[in-house]
Amino acid sequence: MKQTYRKALYFSIPVLGVLFCLWYIKTATFDIVYTDYIRLVNSYLPDVWNPDKFFVPDILTRIPVNYLARIINVTFFGYRTTFDMGLGALGLGLAAVVFACYSLRRSVSAPWFLIMMAVMFSLNKWEMLTNGSGWAHFLAIGCFYYHYMVIDRVWSGEEKKADRALLIILPWIITLGTAGPYCAIYSVTLLLTYLCLYILEWKGRRKKKDNRYILYSISALIPLLLYMWSNSYAVEDHADAVNLSIGEAFGMDPVFPVRFLIKSCSSMVFGEEVLNSWIRPEPPKAPVLPEWTVYALGIAVIVCYLFALWLNFRYRMYEKTVLPCMLIAAGGMNHLLIMVSRWIFLKDEYGMSSRYALQYQVGILGIILTIALLWKKINGSAVKAAAALCCFIFLAGNICTTYKEMKKAPYREEYGERIAAAALQFETLSDDELKNAFDYRKSREDSGQKVRSALEILKEQKWNVFREQ
Repeated sequence: MKQTYRKALYFSIPVLGVLFCLWYIKTATFDIVYTDYIRLVNSYLPDVWNPDKFFVPDILTRIPVNYLARIINVTFFGYRTTFDMGLGALGLGLAAVVFACYSLRRSVSAPWFLIMMAVMFSLNKWEMLTNGSGWAHFLAIGCFYYHYMVIDRVWSGEEKKADRALLIILPWIITLGTAGPYCAIYSVTLLLTYLCLYILEWKGRRKKKDNRYILYSISALIPLLLYMWSNSYAVEDHADAVNLSIGEAFGMDPVFPVRFLIKSCSSMVFGEEVLNSWIRPEPPKAPVLPEWTVYALGIAVIVCYLFALWLNFRYRMYEKTVLPCMLIAAGGMNHLLIMVSRWIFLKDEYGMSSRYALQYQVGILGIILTIALLWKKINGSAVKAAAALCCFIFLAGNICTTYKEMKKAPYREEYGERIAAAALQFETLSDDELKNAFDYRKSREDSGQKVRSALEILKEQKWNVFREQ
């Protein structure tokens, strides 16, 4: 009976988390296309069944599962952005369910599980939740977690019947179908994990050897290479990017990558908007915190990463479960990936954006999970106090960010309502007015024209905001 109660509790939390996200979406958004949706409408609508728009050289960079969702959205819902946002919330719920399964198997106590869920469903990722065009990223993260858990089951000797087959099949489905650009860290995490596990077995840490790590590695590598081949046909189209090489840019400001990484780490305690409201508030409010607070928080997060890794190796936890190490490694590499791919904007605060919180969150969950699993084994009051402080920093910061974002939700909905009002009268507005209203690549001369073109398609088909007209 006790185990049944635990299962009911652990699986009810993800459901409540999804409902919370759906409530937030309803409160903070308005069903209107803007920003990235302008490009999607112009590229794929109105004929979502057209194979010419699907079978393109860089198809794998466009996340194929999006095509299916777009067909369903257009056919049954009249292209509602709320539909995509709902899919994002469900994807986050899938990730939480994976953690529930793992936590039950590893006997993670309810308080620790609740702490992880508070971080999982934190609104520090509000920008991803309210921009439905990125819903597939939530699905991808959930799939990554599931694959990592399957690896953990096989390594710990608790594998299920089909687990070894899944280790071969999953990379093909996930990398080529759902991951998009997120496949880079996912694939590298798999390859590094298989290499480490092979070395551990080669050194005699395991009585029973698994000679299939090479096969698993090939199954992870080939889909990645296919994605890279497809990506070679993609045309990069970044607005406001600088026309410099990475060497030239870093030569002009050698400390830039360090500032970028530290600031990106700080955003996993408090969201960027929360920090800015305290450090650079609008006049006449005075700053609550000094500028260096951002760097102090970022350094603290980096220390937490190193501390969690030390705990993993100090207590040799990787011999029993590798999931925490995989999460920590993936989270740290995500910070590096964002820096390498976004330095072109030469803004050291760019990595603090809410849109990247979903990727950074992987590492934070790994840190908390490490401490949760080792809590009863940690020796020394100082080490235990440090572990408690790590968790407190992330829990308090994410709760505060969520609270602040809940208060902002009605204002975000009002913003969407203003865009919808502009959409309904777009034919009377100038291109400059459309560009500013829809926040679509404002630095481009054809921005307003692209917005007008997208709205003309939607109006002709009676989709989105024009559904009831």
